[in-house]
Amino acid sequence: MKNIKPRIIRLLREGYCAPQIARLAHATMEPAATIHYNIRKLEKEGAIKTYKAVFDHQKIEEGFCAYVLLGLTPLSHSEPRANPDEIADSIARNREVESVDIVAGDWEFIVKVRTRSQEEYFGFLKKLLGKEKGVKRSCSIVSLKQAKAEFISTSTKQSGM
Repeated sequence: MKNIKPRIIRLLREGYCAPQIARLAHATMEPAATIHYNIRKLEKEGAIKTYKAVFDHQKIEEGFCAYVLLGLTPLSHSEPRANPDEIADSIARNREVESVDIVAGDWEFIVKVRTRSQEEYFGFLKKLLGKEKGVKRSCSIVSLKQAKAEFISTSTKQSGM
């Protein structure tokens, strides 16, 4: 049998998931047609952007997680400051990047990165810092264990899902 797991994982990440109308109808004690109508309305309004799977990252060989704080070069009169939106969009295009937030404070960005290993993360970080103009400094924070992801507890005890 073909191993298509990587392709399935990629598609699930891209939003190839659908709401479970029957389960929602049962939980809300509303007709499935009412649930379907309201979900479509929320989608059209842009309140629901996508549906996605929540993975056990150890089992899909993305067990190393780090948060990278990135700082831009200081504003100077001789050189214009880089556009944070453009840099965030560029960073987000990397397959290792799970999220990019533009933040206020001592840093301009928080980037969540997932890789197979520490070595792969180091290679990604070198590539990122060499490619992004305007990024002056970085600080990595390694996640030792995730206790909750996407509103789902990652403890060993799971409710009946």
